[in-house]
Amino acid sequence: MKKVVWGVLGCAKIAREKVIPAMQASQHCEIRAIASRSLERAQATAADLNIPLACGSYEALLADPQIEAIYNPLPNDLHVPLTLLAARAGKHVLCEKPLALDAQQAEQLREVASRVHIMEAFMVRFHPQWEQVRARMLAGELGTVRAIQTWFSYNNQNPDNIRNHLDQGGGALYDIGCYAVVTARYLFGCEPQRAIALIDRDPQFGTDRTISALLDFGAGRQLTFTASTQCVPHQRVQVVGDLKRIEVRIPFNPAAGKSTEVLADNGSALDGSGITVSTIPACDQYALQGDAFSRAIRTQTPLPWGIDDAVANMRVIDALFASEKTGAWVAL
Repeated sequence: MKKVVWGVLGCAKIAREKVIPAMQASQHCEIRAIASRSLERAQATAADLNIPLACGSYEALLADPQIEAIYNPLPNDLHVPLTLLAARAGKHVLCEKPLALDAQQAEQLREVASRVHIMEAFMVRFHPQWEQVRARMLAGELGTVRAIQTWFSYNNQNPDNIRNHLDQGGGALYDIGCYAVVTARYLFGCEPQRAIALIDRDPQFGTDRTISALLDFGAGRQLTFTASTQCVPHQRVQVVGDLKRIEVRIPFNPAAGKSTEVLADNGSALDGSGITVSTIPACDQYALQGDAFSRAIRTQTPLPWGIDDAVANMRVIDALFASEKTGAWVAL
């Protein structure tokens, strides 16, 4: 299969350190260009990462007829405007999460979604560890799954960091709480019916520095999660049924090139002697994501997750922010 030619909008850290190197090492992606509003920064990043072309504006990159697909890791408030601009230029777009700042904004992308591929970049759904967890859950190994518990945190109190800029979509829910939502929807295979949240905001930044939430998926199925931008770095997911529980040890940021472990506990002993460990071979979830997107372009087949999925995830985020204001359950 001929590689898909990609361009990157902006020089975000995740692009420089994770996504671009992964896609350059993938089977089906060719990174041709990177753009920044600073030509000097684009040139420096292109030199560091061996990218052939540096552009001093996003428009210049989008005008390049050789570019087929765009990776958009810009600040959250620029996701929809630049994704729209790229799509209207005929480019397919893989856009970082969250796709938008609310569901209504995400809906704007339906205008172009029938003409090009657009997908929210939840790379975890392409990692074999998550595919295994879902397969084991659907096979009934856990029995009736009643609850998913997720923790995701890091400690970043730098006022210059974009994750602490309220006006640009900073905060815990947009940045990492969204992973708890999307993985629960992925495993349960349905949408939550209602949600409630408790949010603590940073007095200086105004961002949600800690959120704890409860989502009701119906039929007794629940997601509880805490996400924080000001706690010790930690992440873990528990999927609990009436026969077994599965623990994903590094659910969201497994190191590329290293194997991962999924634990299954039959509950026979509280000391953990009933745990068995499955080792998932080393992979790079960003490369897998890029290849899946590129295959969809080349084969002209639908993406596994498109605009409908992204809008549904944003509706949950909207409900959680609405719950913060009312202190009550919000129906979805």
